[in-house]
Amino acid sequence: MTGTPAKLGTRRSTMATSQSRMVADAITERTGQAIELELITSFGDVTKAHLTQLGGTGVFVNALRDELVAGTIDFAVHSLKDLPTAPADGLVLAAVPERDDPRDALCARDGLAFADLPAGARVGTGSPRRVAQLAALRPDLTYLPIRGNAETRLGKVASGELDAVVLAYAGLGRVGRMDDVTDVFEPEQMLPAPGQGALAVECSAERRDGDLAYLATVDHPATRVAVAAERTVLSELEAGCAAPVGAYAEYDAGTGSLRLRAAVVSTDGTASVRGERTADLASTGDLAAATALGRDLARSMIGEGADRIVAEAFAERDTP
Repeated sequence: MTGTPAKLGTRRSTMATSQSRMVADAITERTGQAIELELITSFGDVTKAHLTQLGGTGVFVNALRDELVAGTIDFAVHSLKDLPTAPADGLVLAAVPERDDPRDALCARDGLAFADLPAGARVGTGSPRRVAQLAALRPDLTYLPIRGNAETRLGKVASGELDAVVLAYAGLGRVGRMDDVTDVFEPEQMLPAPGQGALAVECSAERRDGDLAYLATVDHPATRVAVAAERTVLSELEAGCAAPVGAYAEYDAGTGSLRLRAAVVSTDGTASVRGERTADLASTGDLAAATALGRDLARSMIGEGADRIVAEAFAERDTP
């Protein structure tokens, strides 16, 4: 290793530190740069309120961004799905590492698959997107809001408080809990959150091309264009990570095409607007084309009432 260790800011949870260590190790392996983790507590980690009450956007990243602006850390690693779509003044997305599996996973008692859960089974999730799409698949189940890290949520199944929980497949892998997975939802069943399974490396815009230029060594262009398309859908709908919006883009290296699917589903699963678009990219660095693809799909869905479903979901969230 070379030079003074760089300070990587991360939330304190097992999942956050695990994924931050993955990024740190990859950078060190490719550049020799020593990196040390700085553990930071975010508002989202300490509040007892559900994310739907907080609006979700930024509650897990603002503390890290404050430290970046203050210069107490050199760069930060976030779960990309937690990152607001609006850029932060003075900060830049320096790298998007290669994405892990973006799908959602079921962890149920007795090893049950989703289709085998008995009517009325209690399924826990903190995501309106998951509740909406799950309710569309099985309205006979009871969906309950939950908070806490993966271990806490899985503990509710082990104790019998819940019959199942739904979590990000990639996150379960990062905390070593893959054995708890009893079913996995394909995108055809449930579209993931925009950016799910991907990480974001953020730093000062002034330093990205200077002393932190080495961060680019962990950037994965195919992942970056895919999540750019997904996050544009979210931005155009003026929705945040607490909205019932799913989006998933896949880049085909053989053809150079980017396929984007999106869905906006009412919280009870009874109404939805879904769409799909494909664009041919000049290269994996063609962010303009990826953004245009996301904008085109979102505007088409807005024409079919997707924005109204999002607005109704927010109104339900804000109703005491």
